[in-house]
Amino acid sequence: MIVWINGTHGVGKTTTSALVQQMLPDARVLDAEKVGEVLMDIRPGLPATDDFQHWAPWRPLVVETARRVLQYTGGILVMPMTVLIERYWREISDGLAAHDIPVRHFVLHADQETIRDRIQNDPVLGPSTFRFSRLEPYAEAARTWLHAEAEVVDTTHIDPTQAAQRIAAAVRAG
Repeated sequence: MIVWINGTHGVGKTTTSALVQQMLPDARVLDAEKVGEVLMDIRPGLPATDDFQHWAPWRPLVVETARRVLQYTGGILVMPMTVLIERYWREISDGLAAHDIPVRHFVLHADQETIRDRIQNDPVLGPSTFRFSRLEPYAEAARTWLHAEAEVVDTTHIDPTQAAQRIAAAVRAG
């Protein structure tokens, strides 16, 4: 099974995913961003883009990587990754379904003011123009398709441990 943790940049996906992994037996974290980093390291580089998700190989490579890891290890893969383009989500989720891999899709959500504050005051990354630039695309995806496709966990007034507990409890409950 895959526990996909989606949401805008700065909402706490990475932190929450690590905590979910600790709460679920036989779980591992696979960050799909690492697949994008492999593509970014190709020399000479792939066509210029502002987001590696636009590269056509990224989506099937995410599916294939997850499939192969699950085939090798079994258990649960917790995958933190922002996917805001519905067509890209369909490619990934349909690809996983074609391999009979169940996906529990969660979206970590917080109001815009909270997210802006978290990005501005991030103690590790600091303020990030890239992260700020993804706030409106996230809001649009949330309004049009994303929240209907996932189990939404509002993190506006809870910490990552509480968010992880909610996700882990939902996964255990089936």
